[in-house]
Amino acid sequence: MHVTNVRPLPPRPHAEYYKKQAKALLKSVRASEPSALARVRAFHPRISAPHSPETIAVDLTLSDAQLVIAREHGFESWPKLAAHIEAARRLDSSVAAFESAADAIAQGDIKTLTELLRANPHLVRERSSRAHHATLLHYTGANGVEDYRQKTPANIVEIATLLLDAGAEIDAAADIYGQCATLSLAASSVHPQRAGVQIALMTALLEGGAAIDGPPGCANPVLSALRNGRRAAALFLADRGAKLDVESAAGTGRAGLVQTYLAEGRAHPKQLEYGFAWACEYGHVDVVELLLAHGVDINGLFLGQSGLHWAAIGVQVDVLQFLLDRGASTETRNVYGATPLGQAEWSAAHSDDPAAYDAVIALLSQFPSRNAS
Repeated sequence: MHVTNVRPLPPRPHAEYYKKQAKALLKSVRASEPSALARVRAFHPRISAPHSPETIAVDLTLSDAQLVIAREHGFESWPKLAAHIEAARRLDSSVAAFESAADAIAQGDIKTLTELLRANPHLVRERSSRAHHATLLHYTGANGVEDYRQKTPANIVEIATLLLDAGAEIDAAADIYGQCATLSLAASSVHPQRAGVQIALMTALLEGGAAIDGPPGCANPVLSALRNGRRAAALFLADRGAKLDVESAAGTGRAGLVQTYLAEGRAHPKQLEYGFAWACEYGHVDVVELLLAHGVDINGLFLGQSGLHWAAIGVQVDVLQFLLDRGASTETRNVYGATPLGQAEWSAAHSDDPAAYDAVIALLSQFPSRNAS
């Protein structure tokens, strides 16, 4: 289970309240209320969109409704939610202390965090009772934990350093996106990037001993960054000596390394395709040219987008022009049914800086008759 869009719990929750919530949900489902049915489809592991409202209304039990309530709050089961509630109500419990510490990290309240760690030295190695089982250090990555705690205060580097000095396990894995250590979370999160501290945070983690390629079995930090639009983070890790495969070499613009992999036949087709996507998104024309020469389809959909789409998403006018000059089709539609122009217009509308897409839209608008989104 991995759900980040979860509902918060109050500091001292009451079990009876959530029991009533489950009964109310069951009643609403049996009345076929759309919002209740949507909640069940979103959070019940065995009920999804194909199930008809009538089937859900007939088959759902109180236990099912309780499971939905638990998962809406980030817990794997109703018993685990109930145990968390019981523990959180005890002021001297490790659960209550952990919850307060997680809040302090998100709020940048280093004074409270320091006091909690001083009173509970073991707390730094405790894990959340939620399904992700994160440690406090994972919360500094502002990624994959409950969304209302995905925040990056200005002093997050100081907070991470405090946790490491207190004995936090730098490469502890959490059940987030499969398995992730803190460095991958920090490298792929938009929150430290927007706060302007992503590189400083990753530097602190690396200086604290984080494995630059991630611990065995965990997400690779460079690939995590590339796959989530964090170009600067990926380049930083590559410059610091991260091990690169074809995908990550292409995404970070290491054309020479890509050429070596191609010459030696050490490139899985999916790595080539994904690498092509990132080379387009992050503006590495020389790598794009190499991969096209190696046989990558200029109009193929890679992760649901063509090269033109990825270049539009990344605001890479040079790559767009290069692909257009080589015959890339402006009529290719992505997995959402949009042409490159349609994708550019959507990206602009959902961007913090829509004007950045003006040149992309202007270039692609030269094909108005073929670019209806």
